[in-house]
Amino acid sequence: MATLNFKHLRYFWIVAKTGSIARAAEQLHLAPHSISGQLKEFEATLGVGLFRRSGRNLELTDAGRRILGSAEDIFSIGDELLDALRNQEEKMSLPFRVGIADSVSKAVAYQLVEPALRLEEPVRLICREGRLSPLLAELSIHKLDLIIADRPMPAHLNVRGFNHLLGESGLSVFGTRSLAKKLSGKFPACINKAPFLLPGEDVAIRTKLIQWFENNDLRPHIIGEFDDSALMKAFGQAGAGLFVAPTALVKHVCEQYKVAEIGHIDSVVEQLYAITTERRITHHAIVAIRKAAQEDIFVWGKH
Repeated sequence: MATLNFKHLRYFWIVAKTGSIARAAEQLHLAPHSISGQLKEFEATLGVGLFRRSGRNLELTDAGRRILGSAEDIFSIGDELLDALRNQEEKMSLPFRVGIADSVSKAVAYQLVEPALRLEEPVRLICREGRLSPLLAELSIHKLDLIIADRPMPAHLNVRGFNHLLGESGLSVFGTRSLAKKLSGKFPACINKAPFLLPGEDVAIRTKLIQWFENNDLRPHIIGEFDDSALMKAFGQAGAGLFVAPTALVKHVCEQYKVAEIGHIDSVVEQLYAITTERRITHHAIVAIRKAAQEDIFVWGKH
């Protein structure tokens, strides 16, 4: 007997499961006559009939039923083999669990974490976003390997963790071009009485920004407060008010949110920290993040 043609066997198996050549053709995205021809070749190779007509459907012959049982076993083993390969691949990719404070710019978080996905030793990234306190609670019970935050871990918390300063940047003020045209005077005087989107109480730079307003005798019209930096930028993109973001992200913010830079505030510095349970960073993915910060984020201060 000739070598078994597994393509013919699969066609036979699907016809047997669906009960007709037409339904099998739909499932396989092939013409019915193509499948019919393949089945005839298969029957000729085996030297037995596999189906008999029963109205509009096909019924298996005794030989067809025996071969269907073998086909079930063969394709089941094939599925098990694929599952085993997938599971082996997943086991090779170690989970890397990162908590990102919702006050951290998503663009910055991506720039930091992305290099960890290009390591020779693969990792499976698991990201958690939220307020810093709940993230620290997860870090304390080792549900997270790292937290990226805009402030160091509060000293009063009973959590074993270490702060690693990654970088810092001044702030820039952004707004839509239509809103910018309505502003009068030079920066920063033009901010006075202008609609403004203020970072929320969980954002580290909020207090410094408010103090900067007072030092410059500015009274912007606060339209809203946002803990989530991406949500604040979305409102800014819609023209609801001016907003701040790190000066290092000027190009990214202007392009993504279709806004213009109104001016920059060098005296208000946004810092970025990696918080880990390690005093000395050894995790290969965290080392990659720290390297990205040293090569990219530490240049923020030069803007």
